[in-house]
Amino acid sequence: MVGFDDLRGKAEEFAKENPEQVSQGIDQAGDFIDDKTGGKFADQVDGIQGGANDFVNGLGGGAEGGEGENNEG
Repeated sequence: MVGFDDLRGKAEEFAKENPEQVSQGIDQAGDFIDDKTGGKFADQVDGIQGGANDFVNGLGGGAEGGEGENNEG
């Protein structure tokens, strides 16, 4: 039986290998919520989307966005 840690590891690996797809999914999910709620929670949804994209970027995947990225070596 697959445990939670195994699923988390697989999800993180997928996000590292496919950051653009994950970022698109985050954006689409937020758009769906905004659509279904008439934008009533748009500020909260935007904040969650930003946090989720920051998390994906922090995994080393480097999803789109670019704001605040520091590529100095």
